[in-house]
Amino acid sequence: MNNDCLFCKIVYGDIPSYKIYEDEIVIVFLDINPDSNGHTLIIPKKHCLDMDDIPEETINHIFKVAKELKVRIDNKLNTDGLTFVQNNGEIQEVKHFHLHLKPYYKHNEIKSVKEIYEILKDRD
Repeated sequence: MNNDCLFCKIVYGDIPSYKIYEDEIVIVFLDINPDSNGHTLIIPKKHCLDMDDIPEETINHIFKVAKELKVRIDNKLNTDGLTFVQNNGEIQEVKHFHLHLKPYYKHNEIKSVKEIYEILKDRD
């Protein structure tokens, strides 16, 4: 854990989040300042800075989870598309590897993060 890292604090429960999925390797939560309904972040629980720092097996797992979540987001939010974004270097706002899943809608009726959470949360 990096004590100064916002995402590490989310992983350890020091900061609340709208978590929609978790396993032993990753945690998935809704972006609190979303670009669209269902804007989601997938992060490894172990602190990794960026694409150069993350183990290959972790990145493979992240994309496996992303593929599964894409289906859930598409089905529950009726998306018209979805973009995956991963930033490195100066453009990376939080210095902890994260993959954005950004749904696209032809007609986007903005809902609150809490409303989207109620639709997408893992009920298992």
